[in-house]
Amino acid sequence: MSLADRWLLPEGVDEALPEQAAKIEHLRRTLLNLHESWGYHLVIPPLLEYLDSLLTGAGSDLEIETFKVIDQLSGRLLGIRADFTSQVARIDAHCLKDEGVQRLSYCGSVLRTMPAGLDGTRSPIQLGAEIYGHGGVESDVEVLSLMLQTLSTAGLSSVVLDLGHVDVVRGVLAACELGADQEGKLVELYKAKDLPELDRYVEALDLQDVQKLWLVSLPRLCGGKDVLPRATALLGEVNASIRDAIVLLQKVSDAICQRFPSVGLHFDLSDLVSYSYHTGVVFAAYVPGHGNAIARGGRYNNIGQVFGRSRPATGFSTDVKALVALTDVVVNKPKTVLSPICSSDALWKKANALRAEGYRVVEVLDDLYAGDADFKLDFVGENWQLMPV
Repeated sequence: MSLADRWLLPEGVDEALPEQAAKIEHLRRTLLNLHESWGYHLVIPPLLEYLDSLLTGAGSDLEIETFKVIDQLSGRLLGIRADFTSQVARIDAHCLKDEGVQRLSYCGSVLRTMPAGLDGTRSPIQLGAEIYGHGGVESDVEVLSLMLQTLSTAGLSSVVLDLGHVDVVRGVLAACELGADQEGKLVELYKAKDLPELDRYVEALDLQDVQKLWLVSLPRLCGGKDVLPRATALLGEVNASIRDAIVLLQKVSDAICQRFPSVGLHFDLSDLVSYSYHTGVVFAAYVPGHGNAIARGGRYNNIGQVFGRSRPATGFSTDVKALVALTDVVVNKPKTVLSPICSSDALWKKANALRAEGYRVVEVLDDLYAGDADFKLDFVGENWQLMPV
C-alpha cells in the first residue's frame, strides 16, 4: 500500500471539510432547537454498546447492518450503533421510567456495514424525535408534523409524504393462512415491487380466487387520495385490523393536509421497506430528484418490552448530511479580526473581549495567514483598537 493510499477512506465513509462542516453543525443546532421548542428533550446514547443489548427487540432487524468489535476489557462482543431507536427505547424503559408521555430527540453519527440507498453512505448523521407513552392518532400526527416542519426548516420544499400501515399487509397475509416460506416470498416480492413475478407466484398458490385477488392487489393500492376508498371496497371485509388501519390512515392524512396543504400525499399499502418492528402507521418523505427517502418513521408500540417496560411509541429520523447536500444552508460567519500574538496582558484581554462579543479573533503566527479578514487589531495611542484591513 502506498503512502497516499493509507489516507483513503473506506467506501461509503466520508468526512466534512470546514465549509460543509459549518453547514452541518449549523443545521444540527437549528433542528435540535426546533425539537426543543416542541417539548422534546435531547438524549445522547453511546456510540457502542454490548451487542446483545444493542440488538435486543427493535435492534434485531439491524443485525446485518451493525459493525461488531471485541471489547478488550471484558472480552464481550460490542456493536457500533446503526440506528438510534433501540437505544432510545432502552433509555425510556430502563433509565427515565416516567409514567407520562415522554418526548425525546437525538442527533449523532451512526455506522452501517452496507450503504443505505442510492447515495452509498454508510456514515449518516442521524437526527430524530420519538414519543413514548401515547398510542393515539394524535401522537402519529404530531410526529409527522414535526418531521415535515424539520424538513421545511432545513429548506426543503416540494415534499411528498408517503403513508402506509403495516396491518394492511399483515392482515391480508394472516387471512390467507399461508406458510412461513410463502409469506417470506410474498414479502420479498412486495419489497421489490415485482408485479409480474408476484402475479405468477400467487396464481400458482392453492388459494381461493378472492384471496389471490387480495394478494395481487396490495402493491397496486398505491397513489393519491383515491387509494383509501379503493382499499376499503376491496379489503374492508377481510378483518377488523385492516378496517381500523384504513380509518386511521384517513384521519392522519386529513390532519396533515389541513396543517401542510402544500405537501404532496401518496399512499402505499404494501410498504414493507421499514424495519419489521413497526406496528402501525409508517411513513416516508421524498423530494424531487432524490431517489432515497429523505426522512422515514412510523409507530412501534411495545418496543421497550424487552427492557422491562412495554409502552406505545412513534418517531422519525433523517440524515443531517443528506439535508445539507439537498439544501442551500446559509451560515452567518462572524467577523474575523487579525491580531498580533497576544504577548501583552492588554492585548490578551482585548482579544477575549472581542471573542465574547461574537468576533472571530485569529492570532497571526506568521505572515502566511491565508484566510479572509474584516478587521485587524492595531495599537493606537494607548489602546488596542479595531481597524479595517
